Amino acid sequence: MMQGDRSRLIVILELAPVTLVLAGLFGGAVVLAVLQSLGFAPWFGINTFPDFSYFARLWSGEAFWISLGLTLYYAVASTVVALALALILSLALMKSFTGRRFVKFVYKLPLVIPYAVGIALAILMLGNGGMLSRLAAFAGWIGDPSDFPSILKTHYGWGVIAVYVWKQLPFMTLAVAAVLVGIGQRTQEAASLLGAGPLAIFFRVTLPQIAPGVVTAVLICFSFNIGAFEAPFILGGGYPDTLPVIAWRYFNDADYALQLQGMAAVVSIGLLSGCILLAYLWSYRRFERRIGRN
Repeated sequence: MMQGDRSRLIVILELAPVTLVLAGLFGGAVVLAVLQSLGFAPWFGINTFPDFSYFARLWSGEAFWISLGLTLYYAVASTVVALALALILSLALMKSFTGRRFVKFVYKLPLVIPYAVGIALAILMLGNGGMLSRLAAFAGWIGDPSDFPSILKTHYGWGVIAVYVWKQLPFMTLAVAAVLVGIGQRTQEAASLLGAGPLAIFFRVTLPQIAPGVVTAVLICFSFNIGAFEAPFILGGGYPDTLPVIAWRYFNDADYALQLQGMAAVVSIGLLSGCILLAYLWSYRRFERRIGRN
């Protein structure tokens, strides 16, 4: 056996215990969720497997598709906004400016703050009667804090998007900045010397180089956003709810049999996010082949 093959085998054997535990925990949970969504729940006195009626009832209602659109809207909008801000911030942090060290410290703070705290801060800052509305009333821009435009509890989801962007901006910035540090600035400087403008340098030189970091950050944040529950439940506009909130309502219904309907909603979220992420990765691979990167 070659030395390289032996080293690879040793690494596989060392990782095997952890891999098996993770596969058993997460893989078992996924299998159990699929079985329940198809009517297998003998602990509730239900065993009609395979039964697709739970998916049929869920998908046949107009409310499901409206909730699906709302779920995608929250996930896509917050991911795109966070990515745009992360690109700007990571590129800015590559430059030297006064207060750079302070900015590098401050923008990372949301990483150690839970989402629940971020939701509470959004209520305190953005709600009618919150800090911004009181400051606007004090400045004379509005007559009363209650006249402040509604940001929370609307289907536009400004509060939900704000919490997601606030929490995920540091993570995306770190992912992109790490790639920028690795590639350096020689190629950008060379393109500038050859007469390329800032936009041409970004789209033709920088963006293809940082694409792996962008893809990783987008995959992780989008996957979380599409399955997140707390922010849409607390800061959303109510009916129609996002799919995770609908699943939660099924799980908390007095009729235990509706938990199978909730599992159908959970599996639907998984199928949806899986299809979107596969399409996203396929598009990225096409992009890599087009620029000659295998």
